Amino acid sequence: MQTLAHPAAGARAAPLLAFNWPLLWRWWAATMLLCWTTGCASLPDNVHRQSSTAFASPEQTQLGQLAQARRAQARSDSGFSLINTVDVAFSSRIALIDRAQRTLDLQYYAVHADASTEVLLRGVREAARRGVRVRILLDDFNTVGEDAQVLRLAFEPNVEMRLFNPLTGPRGSLVGRIVSSLHDVGRMQKRMHNKMFIADNAWGITGGRNLGDSYFGADGKQNFIDLDVLATGRVVRDMSASFDRYWNDELAYPVQSLMSAKDIDELRKPPRTENDPSGAQPAKPAASASQPVLPVTLSPSVLPSVSATAVAQMERPSLDLATVTLTWAPSALLVDKPGKIGPGDDEVNAGDTVVDGLQSLMSQTQRDLLIVSPYFVPGANMMAMYEQLRKRGVRIRVLTNSLASNDAPAAQAGYMRYRKALLDMGVELYEMRADPDSAAALLGTRSTSRKGSGFSFGLGSGAGGSKSGGGRSRASLHSKAVMIDGRLSIIGSMNLDLRSQLKNSEVGLVIRSPAVAAQATAQLEKTFATAAYRVEQQRGGDLVWRAPPGADFKDTTSEPEASTQQKLLVKMLGPLAPDEML
Repeated sequence: MQTLAHPAAGARAAPLLAFNWPLLWRWWAATMLLCWTTGCASLPDNVHRQSSTAFASPEQTQLGQLAQARRAQARSDSGFSLINTVDVAFSSRIALIDRAQRTLDLQYYAVHADASTEVLLRGVREAARRGVRVRILLDDFNTVGEDAQVLRLAFEPNVEMRLFNPLTGPRGSLVGRIVSSLHDVGRMQKRMHNKMFIADNAWGITGGRNLGDSYFGADGKQNFIDLDVLATGRVVRDMSASFDRYWNDELAYPVQSLMSAKDIDELRKPPRTENDPSGAQPAKPAASASQPVLPVTLSPSVLPSVSATAVAQMERPSLDLATVTLTWAPSALLVDKPGKIGPGDDEVNAGDTVVDGLQSLMSQTQRDLLIVSPYFVPGANMMAMYEQLRKRGVRIRVLTNSLASNDAPAAQAGYMRYRKALLDMGVELYEMRADPDSAAALLGTRSTSRKGSGFSFGLGSGAGGSKSGGGRSRASLHSKAVMIDGRLSIIGSMNLDLRSQLKNSEVGLVIRSPAVAAQATAQLEKTFATAAYRVEQQRGGDLVWRAPPGADFKDTTSEPEASTQQKLLVKMLGPLAPDEML
């Protein structure tokens, strides 16, 4: 389990559900040895960063002209379309890649090396080869192990890749990198959680979704229910301006400045195939520290090869941007400053973060507040705000993960501290089921695996292309959204917790549109009616989880669908960390 980067980022962590004490002892001993042998590694000095900015004339591109044509009869300067299915989430990104002519800018917390990413990054590589300038900015925490393979793209012509707030230590081992950074735990805790996908400074996508099979309904173990927004018009230029600030910040390191000759040699190796599992090739001279890294010749594939069947299943038609339904509405982009992740442990300036701005908007609610947050750890100030809203008669509904659906036991332990107090003040709590059938019904997708299909966009497919093979995958809520009084929607990367407020950088899109709010609310109310328990408190103080009317699952007085190990684990984690660390 990744305990030092917040699991709210949707990191692919392996939950620690049972303790194997001999194994933990060996792990601890190995960690101490590694710490002794590596010492305190440091980041490179005097790193050259070529400054660059977004394409200044999007109207000169086909995407820019399409945006202008779509806006011809609109009163507002920005258009939006909710992305609430895995099909549209994937096809919309493919559409931006295929139609980009000048620039592609990608900013993500996590990009996983798997089948769906292979298809997306292959498209990005092809765009670069036809002359599109590509900039990719990743938080550094997850670029280790197999996921380090995404760094191959940094050595393609017309592609630049930078890593934000990098850690030191070996890239092949997450444990090793954590140990190498133990002298700077405060900085290691601060992660760039922003998520944006921008083409030609004309169309963009933002929301909660990272890139990887688990975000596109194709992972055999866990699939995230997520929410994005496709945007065009003026707000995309705001997104690009934010990207530029992060890209040109001193915490953004070019990939080449962080890689050793050994790292580069590892990336040079061709992907393993069924015919040649070794991936062997004639030896090439290693680069030295004094030699420039570029150019480096890599194998034709961006990532290790995936099955041809898996790729074929993913190659579906891209979204038609000329006909997709757009709602034109006033909007604003809330974005944390890159300095929020800067060195030192200084407190973030009050009122100066995305979550602070969101809380200010929530405090003005008059009738109805609807919150979706996978990791919901309110803290004292936010609890006081909820209490004031309830005294004014505001209805508050919260959808979060159940213990069984949460991929972050520590965050769940934090939420459980506040659960009874929230119920006491009249907040309505709903917890997402882990059962894949419920999630599939929510998204209108199939939850059962289709044997031999290789890949399915259906949530819980468990098809080939995932590491775990067949079977049914666990559903997990990953959407982050707030709807206020049926007219204001805030959708982004932020959770309603202290980590998002104080540690991670976040982005949130504010849309003032009853139509958008109604669409998002309808989707969430469908969740309440089909895929979530309502948590209530009985007279004696015990909790009961109520199934919705007509559901094929039943009420329970124990954490639904959770194993004994999960229940014991959250009890052990609960007292161990302050809210802002969860």
